[in-house]
Amino acid sequence: MAMLRIDLDYLADVLKRLLTTPSPTGYTDQVVWLTCRELDAIGVRYELTRRGAIRALLPGQAPSGARAVVSHLDTLGAQVKRLKENGRVELVPVGHWSARFAEGARTVIFSEKGAYTGTILPLKASGHTFNEEVDDLPVGWDYVELRVDAWAEQASDLQALGIDIGDMVAIDPQPEFLPNGFIVSRHLDNKAGVAVMLAALKALVESGIEPPVNAFWLFTIAEEVGYGASSVLTPDIASLVAVDNGTTAPGQNSAEFGVTIAMADQTGPFDYHLVRKLINLCKHYDIRYQKDVFRYYRSDAASAVEGGADVRTALATFGIDASHGYERIHMHALRSLAELLTTYVTSEVEIARDAALLGGLEGFTKQPMSTRAQQDLAPDAAFASAAAVKPD
Repeated sequence: MAMLRIDLDYLADVLKRLLTTPSPTGYTDQVVWLTCRELDAIGVRYELTRRGAIRALLPGQAPSGARAVVSHLDTLGAQVKRLKENGRVELVPVGHWSARFAEGARTVIFSEKGAYTGTILPLKASGHTFNEEVDDLPVGWDYVELRVDAWAEQASDLQALGIDIGDMVAIDPQPEFLPNGFIVSRHLDNKAGVAVMLAALKALVESGIEPPVNAFWLFTIAEEVGYGASSVLTPDIASLVAVDNGTTAPGQNSAEFGVTIAMADQTGPFDYHLVRKLINLCKHYDIRYQKDVFRYYRSDAASAVEGGADVRTALATFGIDASHGYERIHMHALRSLAELLTTYVTSEVEIARDAALLGGLEGFTKQPMSTRAQQDLAPDAAFASAAAVKPD
């Protein structure tokens, strides 16, 4: 099958609309509405969990042994912890991100009486007042405060505005789409992954190709706080590919071009067979790719396995610079990743046994255990041969 064409204009447009729809974890209703409207326009049916995780279905030739692709709609953000006597707001982060990247950020505070804009500032923000003390202030959430763009000189003024403890704070993404294909914005993790999935799904629907098994497209709402996919899986799903960001940084092998396929994250190695299937698809369709291992990273795939799902997992990513900060990606990676998803969903099923939750040894997978010269040996013979070789 020829690789499907990805509508890059659509991908960019839907990414812009996702980025400008605030969705910190715990305040995701609006982005769920936006995503469902996109699925309606594409022509894909879906259902929602109670809290708003989306499970869309592209029907296949068989229901069992289904495949799933997942990304998350929620982003980093903050929450009001305390109304300060100086009329400013103390914050706690939603998700794991450094206050270093919060300093100077424009925000929207969602209160019971409406939304207010504001700015996160260091406690000592004026060089004209504090001189060199501005540079000596430590980095941390205890050393920043939110200045609301409304008259407030004391805590009671904030209360009069309707601002209260627990109110959600969204961070302005400040997106820029550059002519050379680079995209700079906060929250590309994982609005870009959602846009990739929607663009891939659009290409599949327009092609009219029927996948060999059901293909679920999952959009979760709480990945940034450590859980997500576990609440939206079905027992029929045998394989799960998470779509998220790959960290381009010193010591990493990720890149802002092509697909970065994760071999492991902090929860351990990804499924041997599913990962290699993705790699082989990249090779067959000439999709640029690289492999990486992430040490301080988890995704929707981790929440699925930790939630008890017996599902093969893999993580396919777009390289992102300065993750959880002022992020940057390139359209080349988004296109490559969307192309890989279309080829994966339409590819032949290689492990037929995965259609059943339980089974015998017949049809169970094998992994290479011997040297190249011993490839034709049976597994027990390979073990025996290896045991006969003793080190000097």
